[in-house]
Amino acid sequence: MEDYQNKLFPYAYNILGSSDDAKDAVQEILAKFHEVPKTTVQNEMGYLIRSVVNESINLKKKRQRALLGQMWLPEPVTTEQTDDSIDSSVIISYSLMVLLEKLSTKERAVFILKEAFDYSHKEIGVVLDFSIENSRKLLSRARTKLEAYKKHNELGGSSAVSNEYMQLYVDSIRNGDVKILEKMLSEEVVLAADGGGEIKVVRELTRGLKAAVKLLLYVFQTFQVQNTIKVGQVNHQPALLYYQDGVLVNCQIFQISNDKIVRIYAQLAPKKLKVLGKAYNP
Repeated sequence: MEDYQNKLFPYAYNILGSSDDAKDAVQEILAKFHEVPKTTVQNEMGYLIRSVVNESINLKKKRQRALLGQMWLPEPVTTEQTDDSIDSSVIISYSLMVLLEKLSTKERAVFILKEAFDYSHKEIGVVLDFSIENSRKLLSRARTKLEAYKKHNELGGSSAVSNEYMQLYVDSIRNGDVKILEKMLSEEVVLAADGGGEIKVVRELTRGLKAAVKLLLYVFQTFQVQNTIKVGQVNHQPALLYYQDGVLVNCQIFQISNDKIVRIYAQLAPKKLKVLGKAYNP
């Protein structure tokens, strides 16, 4: 069953954006699977994927209703130290996962099955129990929404950056070097912070270079100056992990395009940092 858990986890996580919820969805389906007469199941993996995807869709709908109007960022997961038995290549990038919140749950599921897992529309139809034509329409609608949102926010693909680049950013923050920070950040940079209702953040959303630099320096000097900072990779994007007394208290994920930082997503919710904190040592 452990092999099934590892294979099913990315499906649930990509839909839900939460490790804990994904594990719960997988465990729920595997528990129910024990009670299903195996003679009625011709393709076990196909049956389990279909069940996990639909369980995740239902759970996502409930979560979205509960979080309506609140700042919500996905739970980050490491994609550089992941368990070898979990295929990290099918874990969606963090920025894309944030964008997917603009879609309906079924649009999101179709997009993920097509783009992350390379399913055909026929295969998607089987998983989600609708027609090939419906699958095509939902994918087209999802792509249109995402493209419009990308253009509106000037959010393109994330370029690879070196650890030296990230260290330069850390040094600039530590030294309060406004000039270097202004060179590294885009004029339209956006900062988003999620405290999960447990941690009070200074500001959930900040836009623009001057405001972003001011906030970053204030937050560092006020809350992070004593933290141990590690450079990592989560959801295929560069990240900084802030540790306080050995506990991960903040994960900042960076969206970088043409050597400019265009987005910084700060995840501070303790529940959403629990799994990631175990993957890294301060």
